[in-house]
Amino acid sequence: MTLATAAQTATWTYVDGDWYEGNVAILGPRSHAMWLGTSVFDGGRWFEGVAPDLDLHAARVNASATALGLKPSMTTEEIVGLTWDGLKKFDGKTAVYIRPMYWAEHGGYMGVPADPESTRFCLCLYEAPMIPPSGFSVTVSPFRRPTIETMPTNAKAGCLYPNNGRAILEAKGRGFDNALVLDMLGNVAETGTSNIFLVKDGHVMTPAPNGMFLSGITRSRTINLLGDYGFRTIEKTLSVRDFLDADEIFSTGNHSKVVPVTRIESRDLQPGPVAKKARELYWEWAHSTSAA
Repeated sequence: MTLATAAQTATWTYVDGDWYEGNVAILGPRSHAMWLGTSVFDGGRWFEGVAPDLDLHAARVNASATALGLKPSMTTEEIVGLTWDGLKKFDGKTAVYIRPMYWAEHGGYMGVPADPESTRFCLCLYEAPMIPPSGFSVTVSPFRRPTIETMPTNAKAGCLYPNNGRAILEAKGRGFDNALVLDMLGNVAETGTSNIFLVKDGHVMTPAPNGMFLSGITRSRTINLLGDYGFRTIEKTLSVRDFLDADEIFSTGNHSKVVPVTRIESRDLQPGPVAKKARELYWEWAHSTSAA
């Protein structure tokens, strides 16, 4: 049986100077990225007429490419401009995921390292509704985040995500929506898809960046917005027990921005006032002139 490869939602991809509709084929069996996973990406979002922090996402994909030994070929401004051109191809009714990517086509010594001169670029835009703000459940994963010594954790690299994927699949197999992933020291790092925050006795806390997880753009934006409102976020080492005892838990990430956690292990939680305020502040900022 032949597997259907058509795009599952409306999709437009810019590659090699042109826009193509659908899930355009861009890799072959000899492509280094297909074989050895040398790809990086970033994820912006368009929703309700805005694309907050698009410039930061465009800049980060270039930084990720450099960290993985690839050679960026687009400027931040070019990626942003292409994105707005591509967004005109959609009807504006559904949120769009914005994914610039670089990958290696050829390898170097014995085929293992990427040849930076073979770096290619594409920009893929596709409809992807956000998850509802009602919340999701998490369970502690048996799988952990790698260190910089073992994987390119300083890049948003495609090769990191199978680990997240197996963490989520294992969690879903036990009846949860998502995984709470620890770092190699046994401290909480993130969920399988986002950064994570807790609130205890009115104090907002989130794991301190330690090189084992990506300190997200939406995470930083939320910290700043909460700070401007009067909630100082404490970045510190946090244990599973800290989260089990929390008054509130919420996540931040590009896919769905700010979403509460409503169950951790066997404990149910209500969406709390800080999570609600963080989401309100993000939406207000995203629709403001300062986000343009």
